[in-house]
Amino acid sequence: MAYDGLSYKMQKAGYAQRAGFRAIDRDGNEHEVLELYVMGSHYAIRLADLVTGISGRGFVQVEALTHEWKYYLGPACGLARKSVSGKGLNIELFDAHTLTISLTALRMVMNGTERYAGIAKIPEQPALPPWKNRRFPTGQQEISAFV
Repeated sequence: MAYDGLSYKMQKAGYAQRAGFRAIDRDGNEHEVLELYVMGSHYAIRLADLVTGISGRGFVQVEALTHEWKYYLGPACGLARKSVSGKGLNIELFDAHTLTISLTALRMVMNGTERYAGIAKIPEQPALPPWKNRRFPTGQQEISAFV
């Protein structure tokens, strides 16, 4: 993907693994989770919800994951859903990071054939100058100004 001669590539941001533990929510219920380690922070997606997200039926909550004697699910930190192309799971964290995981790699982790699936950060697209998106009415002439 190129924009104005500059190339923007996805950067490795972390990994996802099927957790070998159950995490407890604030109601005291235990859940199997997919653990996400992204840029030094731990997050979790409940496996029961992840099945819904992979099928493309809506958004899935990404929750903070803390470890204090046991693993606990914290507040929602973002949302995840299947990409438009159907090849990835896109994660939008509330702190403005947009990430993606290959669905093929994610399924291999969930089936137990792989331990980890890489998470990539989707680069931010540079904003267009305001005059690039301006539309002029038909018949109106542009007048250039020399300074």
